[in-house]
Amino acid sequence: MEKPTLPKGTRDFGPAQMAKRQFILNTIRQVFQKYGFQPLETPAMENLTTLTGKYGVEGDQLLFKILNSGDFLKNFKSYLMFPNELSSSRSIFKDIARESKKQNFKTFDICLKSLKITLYKGDEIFEKIDEFYSQNSGVVESVYRNLTEGFISEEEFTDQIDLLFRNFATQYLLKRLTPSELVFNQSISLSEKGLRYDLTVPFARYVVMNRNEVTFPFKRYQIQPVWRADRPQKGRYREFYQCDADVVGTDSLICEAEIVLMIKEVFKGLGIADFSIKINHRGILSGLAELCAAKDQPAGQAGNESSLFVAIDKLDKIGEEKVKEELRSRGFSETSLSTLFEIVNFKGTTQQKIEFLSNKFSTTPTGQKGVSDFKAVLNLLSGYGATEEHVEFDIALARGLSYYTGCIFEVTINNVSIGSVSGGGRYDNLTGVFGLPGVSGVGFSFGVDRLYDAMEELKLFPQEAQISSKVLIAHFDAESQRYGLKVLQTLRANGIASEIYPDSVKIQKQLDYANKKLVPYSIVIGSEEVKSGLLAFKNMKTGEQTKSGIDDILKTLK
Repeated sequence: MEKPTLPKGTRDFGPAQMAKRQFILNTIRQVFQKYGFQPLETPAMENLTTLTGKYGVEGDQLLFKILNSGDFLKNFKSYLMFPNELSSSRSIFKDIARESKKQNFKTFDICLKSLKITLYKGDEIFEKIDEFYSQNSGVVESVYRNLTEGFISEEEFTDQIDLLFRNFATQYLLKRLTPSELVFNQSISLSEKGLRYDLTVPFARYVVMNRNEVTFPFKRYQIQPVWRADRPQKGRYREFYQCDADVVGTDSLICEAEIVLMIKEVFKGLGIADFSIKINHRGILSGLAELCAAKDQPAGQAGNESSLFVAIDKLDKIGEEKVKEELRSRGFSETSLSTLFEIVNFKGTTQQKIEFLSNKFSTTPTGQKGVSDFKAVLNLLSGYGATEEHVEFDIALARGLSYYTGCIFEVTINNVSIGSVSGGGRYDNLTGVFGLPGVSGVGFSFGVDRLYDAMEELKLFPQEAQISSKVLIAHFDAESQRYGLKVLQTLRANGIASEIYPDSVKIQKQLDYANKKLVPYSIVIGSEEVKSGLLAFKNMKTGEQTKSGIDDILKTLK
């Protein structure tokens, strides 16, 4: 008999856990609606053309791709018809992973030799392996780097490289088919769809497709699961819920200020008192890039802006020395590193940081714009009557997603080692890639799963969050059960969540059921209660019991 299991990075949630999650979701939903946001849902899957290229190189590698279904390859020869050694490729990739970690190879060259000698010797495809790796070198090296840095296991490395090689083998085989065998286009893809990585890109796609129906500025909230092919660990899952709120069609910094207000209000509703809202601006980061001579380097070139941002984003995870090593390997000079960390490591109050950056960015208009926008957000918060409590100006905050263009946010709960629980920012160009340029947007997202884990760790869930029914009706016999049904309908008609025990069993068993479900009140009905109409009404927590009419019970429960 097969033992049931769950895919890595996913979880079941029973009734007790779901009650707590609903408490989080309802709190967030109420705040979103209070600020004028409307609900929206999009499909779990999107076309890969929609998703790829929006999250940066590392983000794209975490997309879950969906293999095309059906029999679209039925007229093609299977890649399993290649030489039998293909079936042994996984063991070779495992050996490569093991040796790579042990010897800390800097490149994949030695691995290639092992692969070429072992596979397809004497077959035409043998000559094509160099071509395969030249076309996929970036992906291969990235997967290899994830292995050596501990982000994926040897087994996951094997899965990813094996799938990549088999896809290549399939595509190569298609090119060998004769015209009579080639029913579909030779460029046919094994995967054309993917599970959504976040809710922002699908939202941008929705706005473009429905531009004539939505009212701008368009404020929407969305609460749905997303998927990332990440390495599962504490606070990091492959399937998790996000709660997004976005505004598109305005570049007003009021939106940024209200994001801060909403975060504060949600955390107050959840009972989280010790947290930090870190804020930075992409203009400030671009100013840093200019000072480090990275601004004008083309993408893909050594020492370019995007590689700088990616490295800075890892600062709190791997530390300063590791970030410096990565930047050196990407072509940054010691002078650039000295300039970068002089700024990033500056300590002081928010006002001192603003003054420090204003001086540093005297020759960089982009950096000046970033500082100016941040000051404007603080002034707007003051206009709302809100303080800067919990707000932290973090010069090193980068956020890895490439589509941010303005203010960026990241929220952490202090005293829990779980990473950020919320984040977001402004993205002026996201709808432009779908054919609707000039529409500015800004938004943020709560990660429900991390909030849940943090609140569990801090024991912040109120007991009432776990209550499904407020009253249980217990009964002694069939007559009292029938009478209880009328009482039950009266309670429900008045909006009281209530239930009746379905079976005729001992009263103590019925009350034990109420205690296990954390039902706060019970009504016990026997022959005396049926005759008098006065019901035995019990507070299950204190044990206090009274004889009360249904009207008095309703007053207590409301």
